[in-house]
Amino acid sequence: MSVADLEKSVKDRYSEGAQELVADLCCPIDYDPKYLEVIPREVLERDYGCGDPSRYLREGETVLDLGSGTGKICFIAAQVVGESGRVIGVDMTDEMLDVAKRNAPVVAKSLGYANVEFRRGRIQDLALDVDALDRELESSPIDSTESLLAAERRAQKLRDQQPLIESDSVDVVVSNCVLNLVDNSDKGALFREIYRVLNNGGRAVISDIVSDEEIPIEMRKDPELWSGCISGAFTEDGFLEAFEQAGFYGLRVLDRQSEPWRTVEGIEFRSLTVEAFKGKEGPCVERLQAAVYRGPFKEVLDDDGHRMERGRRYAVCDKTRRLYSQEPYKGHFDFVEPLEEVPLEKAGPFDCSRTPLRHPRETKGQDYHATSEPVACCEPGDGCC
Repeated sequence: MSVADLEKSVKDRYSEGAQELVADLCCPIDYDPKYLEVIPREVLERDYGCGDPSRYLREGETVLDLGSGTGKICFIAAQVVGESGRVIGVDMTDEMLDVAKRNAPVVAKSLGYANVEFRRGRIQDLALDVDALDRELESSPIDSTESLLAAERRAQKLRDQQPLIESDSVDVVVSNCVLNLVDNSDKGALFREIYRVLNNGGRAVISDIVSDEEIPIEMRKDPELWSGCISGAFTEDGFLEAFEQAGFYGLRVLDRQSEPWRTVEGIEFRSLTVEAFKGKEGPCVERLQAAVYRGPFKEVLDDDGHRMERGRRYAVCDKTRRLYSQEPYKGHFDFVEPLEEVPLEKAGPFDCSRTPLRHPRETKGQDYHATSEPVACCEPGDGCC
């Protein structure tokens, strides 16, 4: 089955799903009912997904929903992020977008603010504004090899100069049971695009269908199984690996369906919701800081290869110190700062390829010989001792 045939099977099935309910396109999901009250029934009845990434959003965030369909997750997200936030939905199915765009003003009127917009595009190519390209092709249709090459140049120019979604512009990318519909040859580009559009410090929260075994080639060739979120599913470990290969760090499974949604030829398919963070780029500089892993595991290994045993004091660069102090690592480490702060502009390079222990004298100073009186402890639970 070619990529074009695959995309057509997916588009046809979801076009049908925009017009009438297709029961086998989704898993049962318990959404917070307070967010459903303002969403029109037409949207609720045409929702297809396997998780609820919206429950992990925060007020004021800019959110991008990949494969937004009729807009249910977008309309929920609009309420979670509030008037100060922003939500963008991207989908390629015209019929789904028609439903979403038709109901956006209805939801905005109920909320008292409009913070949702929908754009047409391919989630594995978020830089290309396909509506803008279509407008250009109307005046210069493709009728020869030369015009095809010219169209490809115009497409690249649009990506470079007028991207559908700009780089480093989004706080959170969410998606609900859509990534598995993308052809395997495009999945690497898909994750790179998610990474590109996220701000430094942003995160992806993705719900998708995964399998417990590799899917045989015969099943991958079945367009019905592919459009039904089966044949294109990642394996559970392959899903996490795709995030890692794109440069994400701090991956964690937020939700894993215990019982399989479907079993096909002995292979179990279930919903998995994963969170992954962007932002470990940047120089490693030495400011004489140390980190102590608090447990409960005897030893941990982070995404930069730092291996730490519980309770030991390790030298870390300023970037790693910052990462460990925020989600998803927050609360798992204690930090030891130098007695005399090393200004950032005076900090030298730090070799992050190794994880050496930090001797206390490195932070206190070799000439530190102070003696102090006992400090009175406060009541238990007050946090001072």
